[in-house]
Amino acid sequence: MAAPRAEVVIDLDNLRHNVSFLAGLAPRAATMVVVKADGYGHGAVEVARAAVEAGASWLGSCSLAEALALRDAGIKVPVLAWLDPPGTDYAPGVAADVDLSVSSVRQLDEVAAAARVAGRQARVHLKIDTGLSRNGCPPDRWAALVEHAAATPEVRVHAVWSHLACADEPGHPATDAQAERFDDACREAVAAGLAPLRHLANSAALLTRPDLHFDLVRPGIAVYGLNPVPQPFDLRPVMTFRSCVALTKRIAAGESVSYGLTWTAKSESTLALVPVGYADGVPRSLSNRMHVWLAGRRRPVVGRVCMDQVVVDCGDDDVAEGDEVVLFGTGASGEPTAREWADTTGTIDYEIVTGMYRPRVTRTYR
Repeated sequence: MAAPRAEVVIDLDNLRHNVSFLAGLAPRAATMVVVKADGYGHGAVEVARAAVEAGASWLGSCSLAEALALRDAGIKVPVLAWLDPPGTDYAPGVAADVDLSVSSVRQLDEVAAAARVAGRQARVHLKIDTGLSRNGCPPDRWAALVEHAAATPEVRVHAVWSHLACADEPGHPATDAQAERFDDACREAVAAGLAPLRHLANSAALLTRPDLHFDLVRPGIAVYGLNPVPQPFDLRPVMTFRSCVALTKRIAAGESVSYGLTWTAKSESTLALVPVGYADGVPRSLSNRMHVWLAGRRRPVVGRVCMDQVVVDCGDDDVAEGDEVVLFGTGASGEPTAREWADTTGTIDYEIVTGMYRPRVTRTYR
């Protein structure tokens, strides 16, 4: 069997552990595992199946197309889709029993029209903007939306929800302010004759704000073993990115490596060529700033990251063509992690793992 050129290995046991752990932190709430963006780069269908096995009773997607892909795979649990452009044909979603998020009267009317086409009532979650100023109904339009929803027989309001801006910064005053606005919005919905469930908590709030768990929690990044808050929790990274050594060679002191010759050997050294680059998800900004795990230890990548390859300095150690190279993993053996890549490049680990959904990267499950 050939060594992998570029492969992400998805540990579904670690994912199940994370789901079970997170659900246990909110025992009075249902758990919606967010599988948008192809399961944060891990594979939405496989993640969804494992999550349901581990206790998730809901799934969350961004688009209706993502939700329908879960239905096409035979997944039956409730699914919420929350962001599609005007003019979207919601009828297939209504027919497939997909819950739909609604943030405006215009969108509610589109969903109601789709329900008439589908011949069944649509389940909607009304979203209130509590301060993120992104998706969601502005507070000054909220009363009109809930009253219109209550008077529209083609829809049933299943929930009211919102999204937190700073929950990953425990103690940030914006979280309490958003919680107060959310409570006000829920009271308005009830006053309009609705009886909705409430959901507000993302991964960070699930971990640190039990008072905001309400009826449903929505863990995303934590499901994949990446911790969004400073406090430690028993989360196990799910994705490992690996390749192999394609070629080794000795170079003399004074020889330089890769485009621009930005690294020069101070002494004779063995180089290992690894056939992954920025086309495979390795940020070019990690040039001369990253390590890999190879032959039992961390080793520096030297020279610029190229489109298809990186070069590793192995000194005088014996490495062989075909040896496994771990670019990031759980960190349990000392290998780099997705968080390390994110910290080095000034981004978040969400971007690193979702960026691994690429045509040249094979995805394997274990």
